[in-house]
Amino acid sequence: MVSAVDALERLREGNRRFASNINRGGDRIDARPAEVADGQEPFAIILGCSDSRVPAEIVFDQGLGDLFVIRVAGNIVAPSQIGSVEFAATKFATRLVVVLGHSHCGAIEETLKQLQESSENRSRNLKSIVDFVRPSVEPLLAQGLGGDPDVVIEQAVRENIKASAEHMRHGSVILEDLERDEGLVIVGAEYSLETGLVDFFDGVP
Repeated sequence: MVSAVDALERLREGNRRFASNINRGGDRIDARPAEVADGQEPFAIILGCSDSRVPAEIVFDQGLGDLFVIRVAGNIVAPSQIGSVEFAATKFATRLVVVLGHSHCGAIEETLKQLQESSENRSRNLKSIVDFVRPSVEPLLAQGLGGDPDVVIEQAVRENIKASAEHMRHGSVILEDLERDEGLVIVGAEYSLETGLVDFFDGVP
């Protein structure tokens, strides 16, 4: 079993390789399918945004079987996401969970747009995502930052990551027990679309 601290360092090293345009070798992916066909031992669980520019395996320079990845717009935490994390943490003894958001998040932008416009003709399904993100955006608007959408989005991205990580920490008795007794760590991180670097900023041991 890979400890949370060691798993975090592996992710940091992989991200540095990615951001520096260096990878571990072009033949590693081709060699892995047969190797992992009979089982997997992911060393980290990533709950990330569905944005096409933020594929976790690539930005952390990892291969098949290395990461257990859950992706949803806005990296929100709903019961199905918590259940997926519970599954991986108990089934594979994975001890690091990363809630991975990113700069210029479209879900944040959409939430801001819907909060400032009429609620008519909204998709009920899209609204379900907006409702998860809303608590991270509304307080910022109340602070008078509404005149600068870029500032709101930048701050809301981080607040949404922190809120999702906190929800993950306290939304499951299973995960709470693993945190308390077996070394599970849940951290929040932001990927920069501009630099390719990941900043682990919330809950880092």
